[in-house]
Amino acid sequence: MAVPANTPAQPKGATGVLVLADGTVIWGKGFGATGEAVGEVCFNTAMTGYQEVMTDPSYAAQIVTFTFPHIGNVGANAEDIESVVEGAVGCVVREEVTPSSNFRSQQQFTEWMAAKGKIGLSGIDTRALTRRIRLKGAPNAVIAHHPKGQFDLKKLIQRAQEWPGLEGMDLATRVSREAQEDWGGGYWELGKGYADADNAGKPHVVAIDYGAKDNIFRNLVKAGARVTVVPAKTSLEEIEALKPDGVFLSNGPGDPAATGEYAVPTIKALLERDVPVFGICLGHQMLGLAAGATTSKMHQGHRGANHPVKRLADGVVEITSMNHGFAVDNTALPEGVEETHVSLFDGSNCGIAIKGKRAFGVQYHPEASPGPQDSFYLFQKFVGMLG
Repeated sequence: MAVPANTPAQPKGATGVLVLADGTVIWGKGFGATGEAVGEVCFNTAMTGYQEVMTDPSYAAQIVTFTFPHIGNVGANAEDIESVVEGAVGCVVREEVTPSSNFRSQQQFTEWMAAKGKIGLSGIDTRALTRRIRLKGAPNAVIAHHPKGQFDLKKLIQRAQEWPGLEGMDLATRVSREAQEDWGGGYWELGKGYADADNAGKPHVVAIDYGAKDNIFRNLVKAGARVTVVPAKTSLEEIEALKPDGVFLSNGPGDPAATGEYAVPTIKALLERDVPVFGICLGHQMLGLAAGATTSKMHQGHRGANHPVKRLADGVVEITSMNHGFAVDNTALPEGVEETHVSLFDGSNCGIAIKGKRAFGVQYHPEASPGPQDSFYLFQKFVGMLG
């Protein structure tokens, strides 16, 4: 595709650009890593926790537009990282990143982004970009940063158009652990850091890592479990050899139907054996697939730390943290699947339970990071099933 005739001229000092697959060119000031990266552009409404967002593996192959304008001003530190594997490829922000001003800061956000190979773009009208996503859906795009502002727009547009997008894409194996790990970290406290896990006599949870946030494992430990983390493609036989009291299905990126091609048979077998199962986000979606439900890509997705979810059992509203672009279809749930939670934004499914089984899942992130702590009870509920 040729560069559209109405493309705005490159402003003086523009060292970064976001190029959408439809040919739209958005100029800005680059920071962080140099180069270019392709992904789906989404938006996140959280006011805090940008470092956790950028290191969440569920954001693999995505470019995050932060709706809060002041991103990066508290710097970066070694404690607020959710995973050392791939997260978001880049971010788009409104205001230029200022020098950090926070007692926990160990590194400037711009330096941290560069060290992690993530591209940032500031000076963008993020309200207009967010509105575009809400109206037209999340676009494929290329984010690029060059210190001298040298870009081949035609090639960037072509790359954005040729990228296949997240639908049908399995990304879990790209961000999963490659080897089994006995999890040892406990919950974080200000001034104390992360506690050590006390595993003696605790029920054993095998957590399948499809792109997990570390804070999920810490919350399982806090709720009273001993946790062993295994790679995404771990077989049923390997899981059973670990003698789990329960199995946890983690969050992760990509299309659940694609990941489900190898994950769902294992989950079905666990359900047949009545093993307690708890799924979050992608894990929740695959639990639904294993029970006969279907999933589909959402128009814009849900990403933020302020999403209201109604618990259908008693009408209680939980304020939750979310990050997902796919959802379980609640218009045609099979007879054996009970809907337990719904989004108060759009009525989409946010929780299921498998009738007659000790198995449930939620679409949102009860471990937050960033976000509210309303839903920690779900970890306690799961661990309570393991006795």
